Amino acid sequence: MPSVLDLAPVVPVVVVEDAADAVPLARALVAGGLPAIEVTLRTPAALDAIRAIASEVPDAIVGAGTVVSPQSVDAAVAAGARFLVSPGWTDRLLEAMQQSGVPFLPGVSTASEVVALLERGLSELKFFPAQAAGGTAYLKSLAGPLPQARFCPTGGISRASAPSYLALANVGCVGGTWMLPPDAVAARDWTRVETLARGAARLRDGVA
Repeated sequence: MPSVLDLAPVVPVVVVEDAADAVPLARALVAGGLPAIEVTLRTPAALDAIRAIASEVPDAIVGAGTVVSPQSVDAAVAAGARFLVSPGWTDRLLEAMQQSGVPFLPGVSTASEVVALLERGLSELKFFPAQAAGGTAYLKSLAGPLPQARFCPTGGISRASAPSYLALANVGCVGGTWMLPPDAVAARDWTRVETLARGAARLRDGVA
């Protein structure tokens, strides 16, 4: 599998409340050109959603987000997650993700955390919470002393701000939720989700 950072310019960050929505939602995102889908482990339905997408949407590359413990690593991989994303990291969590056999993006928000992970041979990272932690200005500042680090910024990124992140040399993709407006998901308006996903898939260097 290619790097998670290179699968698409945007990784939808999905909170699934009803596992029955997982497959049609994933199909809409894939049809719109966003195959990498991060299902956050924030709801009781999350693991069932990952399992359903993994088995029924072959063109999707489903991953697990909000991975915060070794137990959640094991559960996500067992459900079929093909990549893992954490909001932060500890030594125990990092060890579990490294042993999982799937790619992962550990979360960072400071230069010291980036340096610590580079020391461990890891250069593909999640920058979270992106907007609150300094946004594009902070990532630009990191590019000079730490050019080997590449990021998926997530947290507070919108359709309007995404292009400015994607224009940075050290950003491979961004995570976002704007292609999944709550009213569309509640109404199961998968056509609208697909349309918004298609627009997100074309975002790169300010071009939609």
